[in-house]
Amino acid sequence: MAVKMKTVVTYRATAQCPTHARTEIPVRDLNVVIDEPVERGGTNMGPSPTEAAMTALIACTNVIGHKNAHRLGIDLGTIVIDANCKFDRRGVLMEEEIDVPFPEITLTVNCNGPASQAELTRVGEETAKYCAIAKLFDAAGTDLTVNWVKAN
Repeated sequence: MAVKMKTVVTYRATAQCPTHARTEIPVRDLNVVIDEPVERGGTNMGPSPTEAAMTALIACTNVIGHKNAHRLGIDLGTIVIDANCKFDRRGVLMEEEIDVPFPEITLTVNCNGPASQAELTRVGEETAKYCAIAKLFDAAGTDLTVNWVKAN
């Protein structure tokens, strides 16, 4: 008998906050640490919250991109994702409230496999439909561009 996975789940976490800059969040059997660099009063034990948001977008693009490529029968080969992110720091610097703290993000997904550019474009279109983190940035008003290209 096949097990049907739930389509909506509830995530729960209770974070420990040992300092003003460090947050320890248990996830599954992992302990995720989000921290500020030393120059901002942290201990540099992990990415800052804004860096974690950016890395989550990159990782989601990788995971969902590979899932779509597999579903479509497209071989991406190895990929390298370059990110270029504009971050308006006025909000985190407490200068003024910012509606769109990440006004512009461009990801370039470089694929060295045998997939054609048309196939990579198709994977990119499908990934845009399903990447939860990209959806968050898009809904927040970020001008998000993700280019899927053949690596040279």
